[in-house]
Amino acid sequence: MAKYKLEYIWLDGYTPVPNLRGKTQVKEFANFPALDELPLWGFDGSSTQQAEGRSSDCVLKPVAIYPDTTRKNGAIVMCEVMMPDGVTPHPTNGRATILDDTGAWFGFEQEYFFYQDGRPLGFPQDGFPSIGQGPYYCGVGYRTMGDIGRQIVEEHLDLCLDAGINHEGINAEVAKGQWEFQIFGKGSKRAADEMWVARYLLNRVCEKYGIDVNYHCKPLGDSDWNGSGMHANFSTEYLREKGGKEYFEALMAAFGEHTEEHIAVYGPDNHMRLTGLHETQSIDKFTYGLADRGASVRIPHSFMKNDYKGYLEDRRPNSQGDPYQIASRILKTISLVPAP
Repeated sequence: MAKYKLEYIWLDGYTPVPNLRGKTQVKEFANFPALDELPLWGFDGSSTQQAEGRSSDCVLKPVAIYPDTTRKNGAIVMCEVMMPDGVTPHPTNGRATILDDTGAWFGFEQEYFFYQDGRPLGFPQDGFPSIGQGPYYCGVGYRTMGDIGRQIVEEHLDLCLDAGINHEGINAEVAKGQWEFQIFGKGSKRAADEMWVARYLLNRVCEKYGIDVNYHCKPLGDSDWNGSGMHANFSTEYLREKGGKEYFEALMAAFGEHTEEHIAVYGPDNHMRLTGLHETQSIDKFTYGLADRGASVRIPHSFMKNDYKGYLEDRRPNSQGDPYQIASRILKTISLVPAP
């Protein structure tokens, strides 16, 4: 028997964006524990905006487990928050009731900024860098990339792969101090679980560097610097195997008709980012186009070459968006469109 360090992580009750929380318990197991071996565990919901002090108990229900190679016999346990009975989902539990379909595949592109001393990593104390946007995207070299950012993203990549997360890649983004990683999963819950755990790992890696991760969609405000998104690439079994122009056009019509419902769950302050500038479409418009990064939905060339089969990219979700809600809303709209 060995003692395992189980880091239970969950989403708190803060709005409009929940924070990740985590605490460790130590349990003995003969081998790396399976999900069904993990116990429920209580916490003080009055400290996380999930209960009042006079009735503060909330319960953590494990839903996924990942190896944590930063600790000897370590594991990260993704949890849902439940009421004290351990059965009823807590009102802040956004995972329990979302639509899920293992035939639906999601690829999330998480953009973010590294921040240090209240400004993007590499920015001068006052104002903006002397070199504007241009050389940073997929850049290389100290002058444009600095010496810390790449260390962090490489370490984060390794931790995600060690954890079994389907991390698909990294790149420096358009603004200085801005990066991106991509997570792919089959099923909305699995894809979103892995995105939240990847965010957790990134936040934790940054602690030892004295760096914060800024997920806000437009941290530099009304300036000529890009904001951050979390573009959602999606497909269903029907879209991959059958597709067709008629179905695609009906799907896009449904997305257009439900623009407000999508925007409502695509992350806060998106009006600051979706302006029609900096590779975005305006928040109140819905468009789609071939290889068009200024459209609401980008159609890949591969989709068209394959007779309207494959995946599509919804570019509207922002970097603070909840992947559970984003994936569920996409599935809900898709469900409104009958197959021909």
